[in-house]
Amino acid sequence: MNPVPVEEGTPVSVKIRERVLAARKRFHANDNIADFIEPGELELLMDEVEAKMRGVLDSLVIDAEHDHNTDKTARRVAKMYLKEVFQGRYVKAPSITEFPNAEHLNELMIVGPITVRSACSHHFCPIMGKIWIGVLPNEHTNVIGLSKYARLAEWIMGRPQIQEEAVVQLADLIQQKTQPDGLAIVMEATHFCMGWRGVKDVDSKMINSVMRGSFLKDANLRREFLSLIPRKG
Repeated sequence: MNPVPVEEGTPVSVKIRERVLAARKRFHANDNIADFIEPGELELLMDEVEAKMRGVLDSLVIDAEHDHNTDKTARRVAKMYLKEVFQGRYVKAPSITEFPNAEHLNELMIVGPITVRSACSHHFCPIMGKIWIGVLPNEHTNVIGLSKYARLAEWIMGRPQIQEEAVVQLADLIQQKTQPDGLAIVMEATHFCMGWRGVKDVDSKMINSVMRGSFLKDANLRREFLSLIPRKG
């Protein structure tokens, strides 16, 4: 069934949502929807978010019209969400140049710590942490530059996330790009939804990992990777 056509004057968010639904794709908080955004629409979407954020300020009984500290807050928040902290939802994946493994490298390689910033899907509170990536290449593995791992991590983390899902998304992306024999990712992060609200525990951290291929099958390789991560705890 074809979707009902949207009319002129329809909010741009509705137009984008119609395209996503027509393609039968998800648009969860941690999904990328860049393929459904046409040129110029991100600016229109920012205008729409700004207008709705003004409504939020009104409902919080904040006089943004006369308060010099908040008179531009709605625009700042819209820009922050769409072009900064949640940019990974609205732009395509960074361009990554891949090279063949000409030297047939097959030794453990570790990248990190990579500093990552995200936000909890539940409260939109910051998640600040570090990621370590372990790769066991084979002769068919595509080789990418060290900085490219950081760019891929930033793209995945630049969305409202749940840490456990974020590392799986990153593992899937790196696996697809490089096709190694083994892939391991460890993430350690502080969640402001615990330190700023809730139990207000500022010292707690969450650590989780994803192990693929050789790292899952070979306990010695897994121990080697974990022992080489210079975490401070």
